[in-house]
Amino acid sequence: MQLLFAHAALALPGNGSLAHAQRAAREGFGLARASRADTDVAIGDWSLVRDANDVYRARIADGSVAIDLSFRAHASPLLQGDAGFSRKGPRETQASYYYSRPQLEVRGTIGEAHERSAVEGVAWLDHEWSSEILDASAVGWDWVGLNLDDGSALTAFRIRTRDGSTLWSYARRADRATARPSLAGQPDWRPGRPDEPQVRFEPLRHWTSPRTGVRYPVAMQLRIDARSLTLEPLFDDQELDTRATTGVVYWEGAVRVLEHGALIGRGYLELTGYEGRVVF
Repeated sequence: MQLLFAHAALALPGNGSLAHAQRAAREGFGLARASRADTDVAIGDWSLVRDANDVYRARIADGSVAIDLSFRAHASPLLQGDAGFSRKGPRETQASYYYSRPQLEVRGTIGEAHERSAVEGVAWLDHEWSSEILDASAVGWDWVGLNLDDGSALTAFRIRTRDGSTLWSYARRADRATARPSLAGQPDWRPGRPDEPQVRFEPLRHWTSPRTGVRYPVAMQLRIDARSLTLEPLFDDQELDTRATTGVVYWEGAVRVLEHGALIGRGYLELTGYEGRVVF
């Protein structure tokens, strides 16, 4: 039997911190399920399911988080890495299978407890799986998925070592991610070797959690070759303490994307390994 876990969070600027919840359960006995054929996963009354029309439905019901959203895809999955085989380190086995669904059309309701609001916009879905842990010298990663206002999308990440240097890096842009029929064009940027990093995450400002004492680089300058993007958090306190389910404390939050001072998109920034080494 498999152990399944789920984290849910809402970044509501008026709150100043995340509203979040987490669950874990063993698969079977009506407690939880996860399909190996398609997107169909549930823990109790939490679920994420894809239907025959390529529409995803997410339902989360909890005392602090309420989510009921539909996500419609208008393009094929974006295969990351080499046709979906995404390297995470210097050895070929240090990799995952990985695809993204950027620029999803989203509609539904979100809120806290019994207070819900109708929302619509664009969303991002990632699906990644692997049986390999990170390189022994790695402590965590900085990752970002960005939906840009011109319809394109950008994925970038770096695997960090204990001294803060980059062990492995990667970036890929998909032009006009809402266009049919496919996003699977050639990437603009290839994975960078440690001695030739093409992707650079440069901290602009740090924030220290008053609960855990962990210090995160919540504002970043993302440099990919000659292009430079500024990532500014919607608000600083977007820390997730998931020690009750996965044993990990990390920062994952909504960010604005600026280029030459102009807002050009929005996305999510994930920062792991700042509290301690993450191996999965």
